[in-house]
Amino acid sequence: MRGGRTAALGVGILGALGLGWWAQERWPDSRAALDCPLERVRWVADGASGYARCELGGPLPPSARLALGMRLPLNRASETDLAKIPGVGPASARALVQARPFREWSEVDAVKGVGPARLRTLRQATELDP
Repeated sequence: MRGGRTAALGVGILGALGLGWWAQERWPDSRAALDCPLERVRWVADGASGYARCELGGPLPPSARLALGMRLPLNRASETDLAKIPGVGPASARALVQARPFREWSEVDAVKGVGPARLRTLRQATELDP
């Protein structure tokens, strides 16, 4: 009886190892699904939605840019787009739009409602464009 349990345990372990190898081979890797540099990704409108392609279509909408980790142009982004940045609500977005254009981050810091934490968030999610 004891030999049968050992053999069953061995078969179970080998099966688990085989399942692990099979899952690892089929698991998605960390490479980008769209093999394209971020600056060349374009948004293709498809009715109410759309999809990303490399070098085709128009520029990415702000929500897609944020989702891809790309920065928004602070001096050109709309109030609605700025409000989509986590930690920046509608009131702060409105204040930012009314206070621009910005040439330096110290000017952004001077806007009412922009403290150190929000300034850090804005510096990560936006860029000062000419």
